[in-house]
Amino acid sequence: MLTNKFNLGFFPTPLHELQNMSKSFPAYSIFIKRDDLTGLACGGNKTRKLEFLIKQALDGGYNTIITSGAQQSNHCRQTAAACAMAGLKCHLLLGGDEPQTYTGNLLLSSILGAQIHFTGNNRKGEDTLVLKKELEKKNNRCFVIPYGGSNIIGALGFIIAVKELKKQLKDSDLTIDYIFFPSSSGGMQAGLTLGIEYYNLNYKLIPINVDKDQTNGRPLEKIVLEIINEGFNYLKMDKQFGLTNIPLNKDYDKDGYGNLNENEKNTILELAQQEGIILDPVYSGRAFNGMIDILRSRKIPEKSNVLFWHTGGGPAIFEYSKPFTKENGNYL
Repeated sequence: MLTNKFNLGFFPTPLHELQNMSKSFPAYSIFIKRDDLTGLACGGNKTRKLEFLIKQALDGGYNTIITSGAQQSNHCRQTAAACAMAGLKCHLLLGGDEPQTYTGNLLLSSILGAQIHFTGNNRKGEDTLVLKKELEKKNNRCFVIPYGGSNIIGALGFIIAVKELKKQLKDSDLTIDYIFFPSSSGGMQAGLTLGIEYYNLNYKLIPINVDKDQTNGRPLEKIVLEIINEGFNYLKMDKQFGLTNIPLNKDYDKDGYGNLNENEKNTILELAQQEGIILDPVYSGRAFNGMIDILRSRKIPEKSNVLFWHTGGGPAIFEYSKPFTKENGNYL
């Protein structure tokens, strides 16, 4: 069941130390897992979920994929690419009104052949059933991938990711104490949790909440919990979690989804100019900023080995060009 997938990416993704950043925080050793380099249309962590979701669609004889997100959705861009590889039609429900100019992930989704439907205030799939009925009237067999690809099938990709990380650490004679990453739709967090339990590991997860809005009236913690408990059943593990088992750091989400603040902008610049690595302005930028603030405040034990799981999303930076434009020698 963990091998029934449609290959879309290049794995394992690199794991390496951030040597310059670690010098700035001598109490810690900081490592990075490079899911920005999965290879699927500029990469990103959603490739792992889509390998299982696309296989499920193909196995079921579906010919059309429907999914949803914001206009700069990394998930939607990678879904469009996965559909192109698998020979499936792709329909994307994207929040907001159609812009005059397509940039970033929206531009790539269009180039990749997706049919895009702009849905105003609805960016989490609220209009999915309406579109599905319309397409099925035209003899399309529609497979719906949930917001962010976050269900138990998508989460399987991150159980495999934990196995991948375990081997990389063993081969490099390394240990990791804490894993930081952005959490928004819940599938990655659920999959990592299941992987840690399945392989009996001791990594402590510190998910940084990115989007304070609920998904179809459900808070993120409950979505993660439901996927985890479904996963225990799927994996035939005699376990069950409660909400107290679901960590979620909400200290950095007050600006709302997709709103880049000054600290996040400076963090993106710092990593780019110290390590040559680009963070995205929505997910990885917010999560990396949260990690740096936690390390600076020494909220976790000193001498810890810390891993940041880079979820990708670099194309979105082009939609956020204004904050990074120089004027009179200074960044705005």
